[in-house]
Amino acid sequence: MQDVIGLFPTPLLRIPDAIGPALCQGLVTHFSAQADRENNASANLSHTAMLKPSDSPLLVEVAQAVTPHLSEFGVLLFGERLGWSLKEMWVNVLERGGRQAMHNHANSFISGVVYLTPTHPDARTVFMKSPGSTDFAFRNDHAGTVTGPYNADKWISPQPEPGSMVLFPSYLMHAVPPNPGERRISLAFNAIPTRLDSWGYTVSFSG
Repeated sequence: MQDVIGLFPTPLLRIPDAIGPALCQGLVTHFSAQADRENNASANLSHTAMLKPSDSPLLVEVAQAVTPHLSEFGVLLFGERLGWSLKEMWVNVLERGGRQAMHNHANSFISGVVYLTPTHPDARTVFMKSPGSTDFAFRNDHAGTVTGPYNADKWISPQPEPGSMVLFPSYLMHAVPPNPGERRISLAFNAIPTRLDSWGYTVSFSG
């Protein structure tokens, strides 16, 4: 009997209703006007300053809702239940025509996005293979090929609802295509564990 075995898969965790409607609306009302930092790649995308949970009671509520999921997801990445903290948080305001260029998040281990408003289907988050990753130098890519998990170079996330969240390893490349719909607001964050231990050589993180 033949088996196809997926070697070293990359986890991505979807959590519907990670935060409630009242908290979503509170975040939109409070932070959308503070998104005054222009994005380098798109004039129709702006961000708030980097925030900490202590900067607002609303962010304390978000941290309380998110942290247990960080612990669960961390087990998949590191094989152990660790303490986790939110290193930084920021709100993204994507207007019609705006986009987010392909990027990943440095100096963190788990990244996440909480969707605060409805998202146009064409402006869903897209996750991608890292450029220069181990792959064949030639591609078999034409109208007759069938795309699957072993030959795709990108994955479009399912349609999010306000309050839903995704968690993913911070190294994972991702982007948002041009938004043809209404204003799309999300809250992104990075998280770090309290420590990592490699056979007695322990690195601790604080902050």
